[in-house]
Amino acid sequence: MKKVFAVGLITASLVAGGCATSPNNTQKGAGIGAVVGALLGKATGDNDKSRYAWGAAVGAIAGGAIGNYMDKQEEELRNELSDTGVQVVREGDNLRLIMPGDITFATDSSTISPNFNPVLQDVANVVNNYEKTVLMIKGHTDDTGSEQYNQALSERRASAVKNVLTNYSVNPTRITTVGMGEYAPKVPNSSAANRSMNRRVELEIQPLTQFSFFCKS
Repeated sequence: MKKVFAVGLITASLVAGGCATSPNNTQKGAGIGAVVGALLGKATGDNDKSRYAWGAAVGAIAGGAIGNYMDKQEEELRNELSDTGVQVVREGDNLRLIMPGDITFATDSSTISPNFNPVLQDVANVVNNYEKTVLMIKGHTDDTGSEQYNQALSERRASAVKNVLTNYSVNPTRITTVGMGEYAPKVPNSSAANRSMNRRVELEIQPLTQFSFFCKS
């Protein structure tokens, strides 16, 4: 039954808080936000472990050099990924690669499309030239099917991208994966075109800074 997974979590939290009534739309929205927060919280913890382990191996970027370091990596990624369908987004000192599901995977599959392997090889070639970064891979789905199934599919897709990158010599210590399921859509799942946009994998590239390496919050 659709929405059982999230609503069950929401209802459990309400009961634990002393409220046994059925969740309304506002409560459901807050509950979905809590699910997203929990998924990202675990991913952030895993990412911190990767950051410290990899930082111990390669060291951090000096503060004043971070911007230039990421500028060069961004330029190389944009050059390599032009005309591939992969979107390169700059967010402060981080880079985010948005890989649409229609070019990355077949429908309802976690097997990388053969035509996309060369694209991931290009990504690997660039990130291997910039070893003072760590990577977080997030799998996303639309809302077709059960939430449990979509969650598992998103996790498998994120892991599949990691496996290909490691096959192209990206050190696995640098990589964290997380499945976001259907909980973080780019756009409302109100049409076939929108659902296609929500089926995606995102790869976030984060610099190893002296602050993030030596200061664990």
